[in-house]
Amino acid sequence: MARAVPAAYPPRMPQPVLVPTALTIAGSDSSGGAGIQADLKTFAALGVYGASVLTALTAQNTTGVRAIHDPPVEFVAAQLDSVFEDLRIDAVKLGMLSRAAVIECVGERLVRFAAKNVVLDPVMVSKSGARLLAPEAVAALKSVLFPLAAVITPNLPEAAVLLGVPEIEVHTQPEWACRELVKLGARTVVLKGGHAGGRFSEDLFHDGSQWMRLPAQRIATDNTHGTGCTFSSAITAHLARGAKLERAVALAKDWLTEAIHGARDWKLGHGQGPVHHFHALWPNEAAKS
Repeated sequence: MARAVPAAYPPRMPQPVLVPTALTIAGSDSSGGAGIQADLKTFAALGVYGASVLTALTAQNTTGVRAIHDPPVEFVAAQLDSVFEDLRIDAVKLGMLSRAAVIECVGERLVRFAAKNVVLDPVMVSKSGARLLAPEAVAALKSVLFPLAAVITPNLPEAAVLLGVPEIEVHTQPEWACRELVKLGARTVVLKGGHAGGRFSEDLFHDGSQWMRLPAQRIATDNTHGTGCTFSSAITAHLARGAKLERAVALAKDWLTEAIHGARDWKLGHGQGPVHHFHALWPNEAAKS
């Protein structure tokens, strides 16, 4: 006869679940299409828990940026300490860091807390043309953050500013631009080709030795607000989930393409609308019901 287990026998404790966790350090977009809002949506859509540190507040919508408010650097530092001291951060996305003092603060904390899988999106100008990075902060971005980032994701205009050359030089010589950015200290570059025009939008991956081209057919839509933020945060999410960098970039490119396609017929606002971050979770048919 089987022996009865005493009622007081302690139950088996469940094993803790380690949730992939990513941190976005970036500005806020009050319209929800870019910045930390886009980053947190991306993290959630890709199965990653998201934390955030706000470096700037913007009053903006789909037509443009109306105002920018910079919180004190001490408050940015307090946010960083609060997150890093409590959460296990598997990957970090860096977005809008508008001032040299903020860049230096973020860089110091990334070193102090041994941050890994850092993705740097060198946000300089909004889609509507508003300047989001002080000119004197460009040097700090290169000297402080390039060495700490696993990958940087500039578009063509941003790469031109970083290299101090006319945009046409980056447009016509993307391989040269990637090599020069690596010489400046970037470990890996993903040069985004969305501004190049043409039938295809091709991004270029270079880590100092190998190359990878990431073409996608261009989608006819005005809803491209926040694509840069979304792409870099998708790379971050896949790194947080354990993907190798090349794989993370390729997966992020495919996912962003679907997000743009999913929002191609949306009408949100009077300017450039956002992409569909949750295209796999609530398709357009469900959204209309």
